[in-house]
Amino acid sequence: MSDARKSYMQPAFLLCVATLTLAAGFKETAIKLLGWQLKKEPIPLRKSFDEIDAARLAPYRVTHKSKIENQDILESLGTDSYIQWELEDTEADASSPVKYCSLFITYYTGNPDRVPHVPEECVTGAGDTLLSSDGERLRIEVGETRIEDLDVNGAAVRLPVRYLVFLRNPRNIWESKFEYAVLYYFKANGRFASSRGGTRRIMGENLFGKYSYFSKVEWKFYGRLPGGLIHGSKEEVLAASEKLMSRVLPLLETEHWPEWDAPDEAP
Repeated sequence: MSDARKSYMQPAFLLCVATLTLAAGFKETAIKLLGWQLKKEPIPLRKSFDEIDAARLAPYRVTHKSKIENQDILESLGTDSYIQWELEDTEADASSPVKYCSLFITYYTGNPDRVPHVPEECVTGAGDTLLSSDGERLRIEVGETRIEDLDVNGAAVRLPVRYLVFLRNPRNIWESKFEYAVLYYFKANGRFASSRGGTRRIMGENLFGKYSYFSKVEWKFYGRLPGGLIHGSKEEVLAASEKLMSRVLPLLETEHWPEWDAPDEAP
C-alpha cells in the first residue's frame, strides 16, 4: 500500500470523515425537528412602488421618474421592484439647498443571500470619498398611522437612519470638489434598521418564518443656483429629511410594504 493510501486509512482521518458525514446528516434532521425555515418564500408588496400616490407626497412634487434600461445594471441591482424619483419641495425657497431630492426605494423578497447596494460601496465605487458615517434618529410625524418597532411620542416616531457624508471628486478639469450627504434606512421583516449589518441580523433571526423581505429607502438633497448645485448643512438636511419622511414613511407603511403582523397568511 502506498504512503498516500496509508494516510487516508489512519484512524484519525477516518474518524474525521465519519464525524463530518454524521454532522451533515444530523444537520438536516435537526433543521426539520426544530422547525427552521431556511428557504424563504417571497411575500409581495401590497401595491407596487409604481403605484405610489405622488399626490400624497405634497408639498413634494415628482419632477422626474427614471427606469434602469441597462440590463446588466438591473441584474446587479437584484430586483425590479424599485423607484428612482426626483422631487421638488414646492414650499422651499428657490435658493434653498434642500429644495430638490433624489429618492431611491428598492424591495427584495424570498431568499436574497445578501443585502446589496449600500451607498458606502456604490458611491465610493463611482469615485467619491466617504468622509463620515453616523447613525441618526429622525422625528417623523405619522398621524394615525400605526408603525411597529419604533419609539412612539404622540403622533410621531423616531426613525433610525444612516447619515453619510461624501466628498465629490472631480470627474474632469471643469469640476470642483464638494461635500454632500446621503441618507438611508431599511425595513426588514417588519423592523427598521440603519445599516446593512443590522438588516442581516433581523433576517437571520427569522428562523421559523415562512417569508422574508427587506426594503431600502435612500435619498439626498440638493439645491440649484446659476453657478451649479449647492448642498445644505447637516441641520438643514436632517430637518428636510424629517419633513420628507413624514410624507413617505406613512405611505409605504399603509399602502405598499407587506403586513408583517400575520405574514404566514400571505398569498
